[in-house]
Amino acid sequence: MKLTFISLFLFLFSFNAFSQQLTLSGKITDGQNKPVPFAAIYIKNTTKGTSANSDGEYSLQLSAGAYTIEYKAVGYKQESRQITINANKVVNVALTIETYQLQDVKISSGGEDPAYAIIRKAIRKRKVHLDEVNAYKCDVYIKGLQKLLSAPKKFMGFDVQKAARENGLDSNRRGIIYLSESESKYSFMKPGKVHEEMISSKVSGSNKAFSFNRVSDMDVNFYKNIQEWGGLTTRPVISPTADNALFYYKYKWIGESEENGGTIDKIQIIPKRDYDACFKGYIYILEDGWRIYGLDFYITKKQNINFVDTLKITEQFFPVNRAVWMPSTIKFEFTGGLFGFKFGGYYISVYKDYDINPTFAKNEFNEVLRITKDVNKKDSAFWENERPVPLTGEEKTDYEKKAVLAKKRESKPYLDSLDSVNNKFKPFNLLLSGYHHRDRYKHEYFNLDPLVNIISFNTVQGFYLNYGGNYSKLVDTLNNKYLVIGAKTGYGFSDKTFTGSVNTSVPVHSFTLNFDAGSVVTDLNNTQPISSFVNSKYSLFGKENDEKFYQKQYISASASKRIMGGWQASATAEWADRRALENSTSYSFFDPGNRQYTSNDPFLPNENVPLFPENQAFTVTLRTTYDFSDKYETYPSGKRYLPSPYPTIGLSYIKGVDGFLGSDVNYDQLQFDVTKSNISLGVVGRTSFYVAAGKFLNNSQLYYPDYKQFAGNELFPYKANLDSFLLLNYYNFSTYTEYIDAHLEHDFSGFILNKIPLIRKLKLHEIVDVNYLSTPTLKNYTELGFGLQYLNFRLMYGTSFNSGSNIHSALRLGLSF
Repeated sequence: MKLTFISLFLFLFSFNAFSQQLTLSGKITDGQNKPVPFAAIYIKNTTKGTSANSDGEYSLQLSAGAYTIEYKAVGYKQESRQITINANKVVNVALTIETYQLQDVKISSGGEDPAYAIIRKAIRKRKVHLDEVNAYKCDVYIKGLQKLLSAPKKFMGFDVQKAARENGLDSNRRGIIYLSESESKYSFMKPGKVHEEMISSKVSGSNKAFSFNRVSDMDVNFYKNIQEWGGLTTRPVISPTADNALFYYKYKWIGESEENGGTIDKIQIIPKRDYDACFKGYIYILEDGWRIYGLDFYITKKQNINFVDTLKITEQFFPVNRAVWMPSTIKFEFTGGLFGFKFGGYYISVYKDYDINPTFAKNEFNEVLRITKDVNKKDSAFWENERPVPLTGEEKTDYEKKAVLAKKRESKPYLDSLDSVNNKFKPFNLLLSGYHHRDRYKHEYFNLDPLVNIISFNTVQGFYLNYGGNYSKLVDTLNNKYLVIGAKTGYGFSDKTFTGSVNTSVPVHSFTLNFDAGSVVTDLNNTQPISSFVNSKYSLFGKENDEKFYQKQYISASASKRIMGGWQASATAEWADRRALENSTSYSFFDPGNRQYTSNDPFLPNENVPLFPENQAFTVTLRTTYDFSDKYETYPSGKRYLPSPYPTIGLSYIKGVDGFLGSDVNYDQLQFDVTKSNISLGVVGRTSFYVAAGKFLNNSQLYYPDYKQFAGNELFPYKANLDSFLLLNYYNFSTYTEYIDAHLEHDFSGFILNKIPLIRKLKLHEIVDVNYLSTPTLKNYTELGFGLQYLNFRLMYGTSFNSGSNIHSALRLGLSF
């Protein structure tokens, strides 16, 4: 028994020693004892590793045993250390700058730099390396840091000094404004399916927030021909190993070095034209396999990037097996400035424990991202053990200092005091932006419209007031759904008529219910193509009343629901009493050329004849759409479905019910439509389209407000929506029979103008529009539009023609949403 006890004791001691996680740590420096930031550290012949922090400090959790540890950084010679660890151990490593040999360089007879031969081989192998992994799983750690480097004391009346102090910055308004860490399990399967489950999240200054870090946002693959980074770049950026890279880049061979028995070529990449969306920097190519070994790129404002002045990308790879290399670390580093504010920061992702022969659960990739409510509850002890990249002294201080602020900010007294300050009534704010009252602790919000929009003018009501507000309250914390109640009231000084409406939106389980009622004066065209501001301007200053109105007293109810995945449906029932209106005033500020207002009947502009008799209508509208996608993200507040890469198809049916509640209408309208926005065409921009075809299966009894209306335009500016026309009359071509309505828009994203000096700094987008409409009374009406867009402002020149060869051209200014 004694022998058995001793053996059991030795076994338990041995098991404990080998299962206990020990810490290998240290500092990585260069030959001058300066830190090498973000060097990669990993166990040889594995994908387990970490990264140094910005001060060169690293920490790696290991079980007791013997290891070969590799230390590497882009531009430095790799170092290896044989480590035996049975207790926490410190190993400092000095990396030497890589020396690239230039001997035995063979210059081609044409004097071509040897880099070109290497790059051509890398380009030929690009598709091989792009496709060499069909699927994988890995663990990913991401740290994001943003710092305010300088700022004015005040900005447009806002006290920056005070805000900086309240957010933990120093007296010079400098310091960390965002610090976050996250750990995720990431899965990938061709062709582009991903699933990310966030395991832990930490945000400095908040105990409730979840990190913005996403593995998919850090995912770059320079074996792809182009890099598309959302709104960061106006156009896709060309990869230095793209199939057509030689058209965009010049290459310079810096030299070669030997590492682990392989030859690595360092090549400088230089855009042939400064204005092209190309990288600058260095790429490292491993010979024989002709794969990317590492890279150190950057782009600047010359490449028309947005939000930042300079963006630097550093990526390192390590072998998963003899045939496959995968990223070990990816780092984005940025600096920028605007209006006296200067900022900088970085995001670094560390990849480990790759599995390139994974198995996946059924439907795993339907869920693109998963964040549960417990991921931000991990304590400091957890992070001390799990964090692969050590915190710098500045980052430790930020966490400690802002932990005190977080506890204070999340308390009821603090939220009440903050609301008390923000809820103070200020007449100037009410005039320009409205009044907003918040109770953040109870999640209640009350808003009043700005007074600047309260008064408008039209020829039916004259000057009229229209004012409203709304109240909202969070009633479903699990799915982040709100109860919303809104109301508007109005009065026309010329027709001496009051108007008003109330509406409410109520979440009930998976449904959203809406109820509306009121008496309104509204546009005859239900697409509302003319804003009240534009109509007021043309009426008062040009005596031109393009917008036509009718009165509607109504009550409606609707229900909407996501049936499943990309399938959504809604149903609406409305009863309305509708009455045609006449002009009640001829007032205007000016009277150009003794111009007279037209009547409120768009078909008889010189006669005050009602367009339709007073009638009642009970209508039922059914609408369903499907976008061929079931991708979604799961948050603690519920699911968020993602935009589909495929077109969305829609089917609508409207029934005018005769006799019910005195209804006078009897018709059936069916419409099928398909649309897709922002289809990427690579470097030449993005295309969007909308096509609808419809028919009135029954048109026994209906009135003009029941007709199919189209988003016409005759004024300057206009609403530049995808389904809008440039030159079409607002009312004359509405139909009660059948129609085809089609729109194609292409945004070249600066592809042409970016080649013109000075002009390219404006970041203008070249827009081409083609619009088409065909009805029994308007055959093959077509518009061609060409223009420019800056931010949301669009200037277009359009030409229209139809089967009758009627040609009309005009310049249009629009607002794109």
